[in-house]
Amino acid sequence: MSDRLFIFDTTLRDGEQVPGCQLNTVEKIQVAKALEQLGVDVIEAGFPISSPGDFNSVIEISKAVTWPTICALTRAVERDIEVAFDALKYAKHKRIHTGIGTSDEHIKFKFNSTREEILERAVAATKYAKRFVDDVEFYCEDAGRTDNEYLARVVEAVIKAGATVVNIPDTTGYCLPQEYFDKIKYLKEHVDNIDCAIISTHCHNDLGMATANTFNGVMAGARQVEVTINGIGERAGNTSLEEIAMILKCHRSLGIETNINTTKIYPTSRMVSSLMNMPIQPNKAIVGRNAFAHSSGIHQDGVLKNVHTYEIMDPKDVGIDDNSIVLTARSGRAALKHRLHVNGVDLSEEKLDKIYEKFLVLADQKKEVSDADALMLAGADTADTHAVRLDFLQVTTGKGVKSVASIGLDISGQKFEAAASGNGPVDAAIKALKKIIMKQMTLKEFTIQAISKGSDDVGKVHMQVELWLWCQYRYRYRQRRGVYRLYQQI
Repeated sequence: MSDRLFIFDTTLRDGEQVPGCQLNTVEKIQVAKALEQLGVDVIEAGFPISSPGDFNSVIEISKAVTWPTICALTRAVERDIEVAFDALKYAKHKRIHTGIGTSDEHIKFKFNSTREEILERAVAATKYAKRFVDDVEFYCEDAGRTDNEYLARVVEAVIKAGATVVNIPDTTGYCLPQEYFDKIKYLKEHVDNIDCAIISTHCHNDLGMATANTFNGVMAGARQVEVTINGIGERAGNTSLEEIAMILKCHRSLGIETNINTTKIYPTSRMVSSLMNMPIQPNKAIVGRNAFAHSSGIHQDGVLKNVHTYEIMDPKDVGIDDNSIVLTARSGRAALKHRLHVNGVDLSEEKLDKIYEKFLVLADQKKEVSDADALMLAGADTADTHAVRLDFLQVTTGKGVKSVASIGLDISGQKFEAAASGNGPVDAAIKALKKIIMKQMTLKEFTIQAISKGSDDVGKVHMQVELWLWCQYRYRYRQRRGVYRLYQQI
């Protein structure tokens, strides 16, 4: 029989504390609905007393979602708790998350108090929150640096006062994985009423061990994990929801199940990244651009023979269409042959050997060899493969100047040009593109990368669009779906 692990998502509270990543209420509702579809059990919607905006967001999120528990954060202060309850009035399932610092560092320097006074405040806050809601979670802030014996006293006291969940945060990301395991195990063994509440983890990534600590906490008996999409959060961030979910999915022998619909992970990750303007590092586990990409020749050969040689997860399990075979100088013949086959070109081994020599020369000159490059090497007719090539992209923009873009495309050997104005250079370029490609498109990725530094620096723009392509060609329309990358130096 499987063991149930509850997923507590704090993207909209702890995650939103990242400087420059604040969301408005409409955006928070959008994320909350995505989290509901993802299958999270608890959504920490905000810290209501912190601002009118946060208060209103908790109200609106409570109205927008149905089955997840909506949680509001407070300090161990009566007014905080009252305001949190007011914000939760429309929630179908309410939780108040109150707490106080329990480490000697917090007790002495933050509160100028004593252990006994902190214990009394913890109990009083829990009892007061219990007057408003049945579901009360208590957090022992900086539990990672709290003496285990004193921490056990606090945990036992707040459970006795009515806490249904007790959160053991590694607030500063200080704990080592074994140390955090031992802390949770100590509580399970020394708190008499520990079975009357759920123990929760909340680990930060200051030393890069948030996921390891969270997993060890689960192995020691914690049955709620507090996580964020893409691991965003204070300083170096929090435990990534997607990493914990996929660890447990890949290791089913552990017998621990979550309610997460893992196929929703990737689209939710991209939504949060876009709304918060926080690009995901390419090598980020599970959701990074390179998470399922293979450029090494040995790896590519293995994956092409059997995907399980170098992939422990199916990309489709996290909502990604397929893995990616990237052609670079490290790619072998098998990868080149595969990419040509995908594009409809099959070669004899003798001809492949000759093309592979030219491929290595080209690959040494370029970071990545495109399908068009490979087809050119193979002598394939690009018109027959319906290749789409960017001939030119010219943009005029600046302060007090309306942005105008001119674009030229080569579609199946036919030349198309268009120009348009827009709200900024990107908008103008997309509008010009739409004049040629007469159909709705989705901007999948847009990044600007600095190449040099200084007042005369040079940058590179990368744009990726997904579209249904309709191009006028000999008075007929041809339909093609694809993803194309456009590059332009600025």
